[in-house]
Amino acid sequence: MMSKSTWLHSTAFKVAALAAVASLVLFGSAATASPAARHSKASGVTINVAIAYPAPPKAMLAKFTSQTGIKVNWSYLQWDDLQTKIAAAAEADTYFADVTDVDWSKVGEYYVTKWFLPLNQYFSVRSLASQYPQISSFERNGTLVGMPMDVSLLVTTINEKAFRKAGLNSVPTTLAQYTKDLQTLKSKGIVAHPLDIPFAAAEGLSTYWYELTAAMGGQVLSASYKPLFTNPSSPGYKAMAWMVNAYKSGLVAKANLDYEDYQGFETEMAHGLAASVFSDYSGDIGTIYDVPSQSSVVGDVSYVATPGASGPAANLGNPDGIGIPRSAEHVSAAVAFIKWMEEPANQAAFAGAAGPKNVISTFPLPSNRGGLSLLAASGKVPGAASLVNLVENHGRAVFPAGAPPWYPNFSNAVYTNLHSAAAGQESVASAISAIASEVNSLNS
Repeated sequence: MMSKSTWLHSTAFKVAALAAVASLVLFGSAATASPAARHSKASGVTINVAIAYPAPPKAMLAKFTSQTGIKVNWSYLQWDDLQTKIAAAAEADTYFADVTDVDWSKVGEYYVTKWFLPLNQYFSVRSLASQYPQISSFERNGTLVGMPMDVSLLVTTINEKAFRKAGLNSVPTTLAQYTKDLQTLKSKGIVAHPLDIPFAAAEGLSTYWYELTAAMGGQVLSASYKPLFTNPSSPGYKAMAWMVNAYKSGLVAKANLDYEDYQGFETEMAHGLAASVFSDYSGDIGTIYDVPSQSSVVGDVSYVATPGASGPAANLGNPDGIGIPRSAEHVSAAVAFIKWMEEPANQAAFAGAAGPKNVISTFPLPSNRGGLSLLAASGKVPGAASLVNLVENHGRAVFPAGAPPWYPNFSNAVYTNLHSAAAGQESVASAISAIASEVNSLNS
């Protein structure tokens, strides 16, 4: 039987899905190309691409068109809005795009629902592991649901200039020292609210909690998807309490209650209004903080080892993937585009290897080892080499068995209740209990 909270979420989703279907005029209302044309015509067509990143530079897309004869209509949608549109189109069997996101957190769901075309026939799955560090996040039982579009880790960044101004000349390696340093930054008036946490009820709040839980030595779900955060002494419980206390004590600005992840990065961290992001995204220095047109802290922000319970902690992966919906009109052209996106030189350029002019804003790291090597060798992105080391030696999956097929419901329960706890609408204990109840219902 569906729990009340699950029913409410399902009902809310259906309402949102109906609205999203109505808005799908963005790219058309139905797949009209013949089956033969869908799978054979890879030139002289226009493909629709919907991604939660801004478009690559126009010159790069123009070069792709000149090489292939394929034009690209790129639509940049915020992550949460994009997931709703993908689901709504799939449920309605309606054409939405030829290429779109396959996020790591959605792979279990997409494998079960078969909303995306398996990519096995277009890519050699056997050879991918040697080139793609996070490829396992996009496979289920031998099916390649999507290709990694980037390598992404949850990492810690600090504004070194602000830390030095406060007399903090050593990098904190434990959470206790990190917390003390943040309090020093605040008490000395260096930064009024030194910590950025995106407390809006959205996905970025969930992943922040996962990373802090990992730093405290735990994980949120077991391999059989049982909750591991209900005991007050558990890392997950303590992580939530730490986040809520950081907000209530003023380490985090009050405005953050309505900020999603990139809002905090771009409005606070990029302008010196915050001095650290505990769970930042790898690549943000090269694509946000060191981009003069959108940052006032160029050269001030560094990646540091994530502080843990007793020393540096692991970094969880949260890569974005790219795939082809079953309703795509131009499958062959979509495959050609994905292969172009995956070229190591393009991946490195998106992450800053060719300088700010070719970056995709907010793009983390290249999806493959070829692109990672080019990025590190370019010398254009401070800390790139250390990030590559984190990818290879300190990266860890959020869930040991992969994201559960009901992950959207789980994440919704996490960010909804964590937001409410920060807002003072419920206690940490009640938030933990509500999330655990949802997990048990979903996993029954």
